[in-house]
Amino acid sequence: MFTGLIREMAQVKSFGGNRLSLKAAHKPKLGDSIAINGTCLSVVSIESDGFSVELSPETLKHIATEKLSGSVHIEPAMMMGDRFEGHIVQGHIDTIGTIRSITDNGNSYDVIVDVDSEFIPLIPPKGSITIDGISLTVNEVMGGAFRLTIIPITMRETLFGTYKKGTRVNIETDVFARYMRHILTSSAKKDLSWNDIDHISALY
Repeated sequence: MFTGLIREMAQVKSFGGNRLSLKAAHKPKLGDSIAINGTCLSVVSIESDGFSVELSPETLKHIATEKLSGSVHIEPAMMMGDRFEGHIVQGHIDTIGTIRSITDNGNSYDVIVDVDSEFIPLIPPKGSITIDGISLTVNEVMGGAFRLTIIPITMRETLFGTYKKGTRVNIETDVFARYMRHILTSSAKKDLSWNDIDHISALY
């Protein structure tokens, strides 16, 4: 599990086939889970200046692989007892979004991201969302897009400062929204009673 707070900007040394090698100050252990641009991956080798991770064919189909070059976001998995600062992030990418626009408001930036309308029900206004591994709050939801407000430090210290119209981003929707949709969809074949609704509410 992750929190969506970027711990380091690592540098890609090489990416080919299913192997990604990074130069990083972080020193993981073999087999550790680490999020790269929001994608949970396993460390398969340790080098003197970094480490390598392996990407499965399934992962490669669902992420923006063109961004596995230059700088990437990394976040090690949480350890028991760690401070919880962002929101619950699993490192499971749901879909790829596309930056529609970035508007500089002086002390913040409005960023509109286009996404397949299938995922809009999983993106509630004022809910949490993960963009390339960054925990953010959704300010507004439209028919096939949503709006984020990005503060200057996020622009300076993350890849958001390099994004422009047309940039593709990895999106992980809120885990609770995903579970609720699954529960409600699975229950759609029968009429929900108030007891069913109370039970679902109690789960969260």
